[in-house]
Amino acid sequence: MSDAIRAVILGIIEGVTEFLPVSSTGHLLLAERFFHLGEGAFWDSFTVLIQLGAILAIVGLYFRKLWDVAIGLFTGDAYARRFVIGVLVAFLPAVIVGLVAGKYIKLMLFNPWVVCFTLIVGGAILLWVDRLELKPREYEATKFPLLMYLYIGIAQCVAMIPGVSRSGASIVAAMLLGADKRAAAEFSFFLAIPTMIGAFAYDFYKNRSEMTMDHMNIVTIGFVVSFITAIIVVKTFLTYVTRHGFMLFAWWRVIVGTLGLIALALGH
Repeated sequence: MSDAIRAVILGIIEGVTEFLPVSSTGHLLLAERFFHLGEGAFWDSFTVLIQLGAILAIVGLYFRKLWDVAIGLFTGDAYARRFVIGVLVAFLPAVIVGLVAGKYIKLMLFNPWVVCFTLIVGGAILLWVDRLELKPREYEATKFPLLMYLYIGIAQCVAMIPGVSRSGASIVAAMLLGADKRAAAEFSFFLAIPTMIGAFAYDFYKNRSEMTMDHMNIVTIGFVVSFITAIIVVKTFLTYVTRHGFMLFAWWRVIVGTLGLIALALGH
């Protein structure tokens, strides 16, 4: 299989799973293990770098809202300033945990057994939350209370365990704290922007000397594919979740995790 085809497949996986509560990191690790996609140091960086494509899809889809927030920062809009502070507050716990324990987490927990177990557990949690008779109090992701932003950020730290899902942890926390499904999903998108840009910048800086022109061409392919795929997925996801909830994604996690454990037990 050519590197270009690998880049397209991994770009699709990234674009489809980044904003769904199913764990993009978990799916990429399983694709590497069972289908031999993206093995090696370059491909480890590749899967981080193409996340920026998915993030730019969010910036494009929510450009008007993000632009209004940016303008509000300079015109004294209290809601805009509080939202930006809220995103930073939610982002900080992941930065702290990443700096303190990031290497240990990657060394000890980045393996397919952990991914499969966390996919199943996360699916069970999504099923539980989906069946709760929650009474939302917050319907606008840009106007959550500051303390709520902090709690969501703390919950997001659990997603450093592969298979948990960053968006899933954020969405579940937001819903339990009083957000409706759409607002919870949208804030998980907004929180992804600084989180993924930070990961992109760090990985690119760390590996910049090893990036050849061929590598950059492959990254560009994955970047574009993840961007296009993410736009389609996010639009569909919001509409679906608002009407039907998270049961489909919960069962997807359980099925993928179970099949993965069976394959691992059989020695694959």
